[in-house]
Amino acid sequence: MIELADIIAQYGGECLSEFGNRMLPSHKRALADILSCRTESMGGHIHECDACGHQQYSYHSCKNRSCPKCHTGDTKRWLEKREAELLPVRYFHAVFTLPQELRNIVRSNQNKLYSILIQAASEMLVKLALDPKHVGGKLAILSVLHTWTRAIDFHPHVHMLVPAGGLDKDGNWRTTRKKWLVPVKALSKLFRARFMKLAQKALPEEAFPQEVWKKDWVVYCKPPLTNSKKVLRYLGRYVHRIAIVNSRIESMDNGKVTFRYQESATGKLKRMTLTAKEFLRRYLQHVLPQGFHKVRYYGLLSPANRTTLKRVQMLLASRIKEKPTAITETEPTKSAAGRICPCCSEGTMIVISCLPRKSRSSPKAD
Repeated sequence: MIELADIIAQYGGECLSEFGNRMLPSHKRALADILSCRTESMGGHIHECDACGHQQYSYHSCKNRSCPKCHTGDTKRWLEKREAELLPVRYFHAVFTLPQELRNIVRSNQNKLYSILIQAASEMLVKLALDPKHVGGKLAILSVLHTWTRAIDFHPHVHMLVPAGGLDKDGNWRTTRKKWLVPVKALSKLFRARFMKLAQKALPEEAFPQEVWKKDWVVYCKPPLTNSKKVLRYLGRYVHRIAIVNSRIESMDNGKVTFRYQESATGKLKRMTLTAKEFLRRYLQHVLPQGFHKVRYYGLLSPANRTTLKRVQMLLASRIKEKPTAITETEPTKSAAGRICPCCSEGTMIVISCLPRKSRSSPKAD
C-alpha cells in the first residue's frame, strides 16, 4: 500500500527545493516527522517471545498531529472524554463557512484568521441563543476547525456540536423548538459582520474584497440528532489528523498520485490524479501553525463552567425515566509487553532492549 511517507520520500525533496524558502517551519517539520514515523530514526524497542525466542523490532511514532499513522489512541481518549460531557438531550450540528473570495487571504494569515473564524462563529451563535425569542440560555459549544474538502482543496470552515437547549440566568434548562435552534439567515449576517470587523482590525493593511459583503455566507444548522455520538465520532476522526488517510491513496506512478474521495453532492466514490508536487502542496496547506488549537470549547463546555456542566447533566438526567445511553467502551490498547507472539501464538512478547533515537530523516532537496 502506498503511504504519504512514500510520496514524501520520493518527491518531498523537489518541494523543498522549489518552495522551501516560502515554507512555514510547521510544514517542514511535518514532512520530516512523517518521513521518520515508525522508522529506525525514531528509536524504539526490541521484543522477544518468552516461549520461542522470536524477536521483533518496534519503532516509535512521530506524534506529529499531521501524520496519518499516529494518534489512534489519542482519538479514542478524546472521544471518551467528550462523550462523558454530552448532555442527555438532542444535538444540532452547525457549520460556518468562509466565502471563496477570502481563502487566499486566510491561507496567508492562518494563525490570526483561523482564530477569528472560530471566535466570530461562536460569539454570534452564543449571542443569538441568549435571546429569549430563540433559546434564552447559555449553550454548550464544541467547535472543530476543518480546512479541507474531500478532494483536499483549501476550504476553511468550523463544525460545531450544540445541544438543543441552554441554561438561563436562573439556572433552569430551556429546551429549543423541535427543529430549530436560531434563525440561520440572521446568524449568517452577524457572523459575516463580526468576522470582517475582527479581520480588518487584525490586518489593517490588507485589502479585503468587497464582494464578500454582497453575498450570503454559508451557515447551516442541521435538525436535532438523536444520536449525537455519531457526529462526535465524525468530528473525532479529524481532531488528530488532517485531510487524507493512507488508505485513500491508491497509486504513485510517473510523478503522479491517485487517491479516492467521495463527492459531496452525489455521494459517489471518485478518483483524482494529481502531480506529486500538487498533491503535497494541497496536503501541506492543511498543516496548522505550530501551537494552534483546532478544537475549542465555549459556553457550558468552557473550562470555567465545567462544574456547572456537571450540575446540568445531573438535572437533565433526573428528568428522564430511562438511564442515559452508556458510553461505548473502546477496546484497550494492547501494551507492547502484553502482545501474543506472532510466531508461536503461545508466548508473550517482552521488551528486551531499547533502540536509541537518531536524527530525524528529512526529504533531501535537489
